[in-house]
Amino acid sequence: MSNQVVPTKGNLLNIKKSYELASLGQDLMERKKNILMREMMTLLDKVAKIRDEISDTYKKAYRLLQEANITLGIVDEIAKAVPVDNGLSVSYESIMGVDIPKIHHNKQEIKLSYGLSSTNSKFDQAFQAFQKVKELTILLAEIDNSAYRIANGIRKSQKRTNALKNIVMPDLEEQIKTITNVLEEREREEFSRMKVIKNRK
Repeated sequence: MSNQVVPTKGNLLNIKKSYELASLGQDLMERKKNILMREMMTLLDKVAKIRDEISDTYKKAYRLLQEANITLGIVDEIAKAVPVDNGLSVSYESIMGVDIPKIHHNKQEIKLSYGLSSTNSKFDQAFQAFQKVKELTILLAEIDNSAYRIANGIRKSQKRTNALKNIVMPDLEEQIKTITNVLEEREREEFSRMKVIKNRK
């Protein structure tokens, strides 16, 4: 018997309660894993769609930027006039104990920060295309990070389920069996002893 638990009825009851809790814990871990798996599959579908869309949008944006460079010359000085976007913040919500990020983007109204006389429609189209790339990148970052965290949650749940199923519960079963055998043996011995005493009387 592992941990050498003293074979008493009190300990047997306590171990049986521990076994029931471990069994419940295993069931809950299985449910948690299944819920996280469903969530993960939904996210992976979204990631695939966004990756395709972001790839197409990047191609379009760089093509337009290249056309702007061809018609205007290298536009890096004009591009520096575009302000840095600092309107991002992150909060978290819990799904089955896993913290999932929610990225909030405080969209600013698009204002042209460069002179129209030094640009053309190709540059404006490139600017708008990169705005869309930014939105898609924010969305992809949120979903990608969520998928990673959920995958980690699934791995931990599986690890705990395996520990309960393959280590904790078999150990408790062995303790229950051993204590039950010892107590039954004691009862038989006590019964035999009482029978002998009765016969002597």
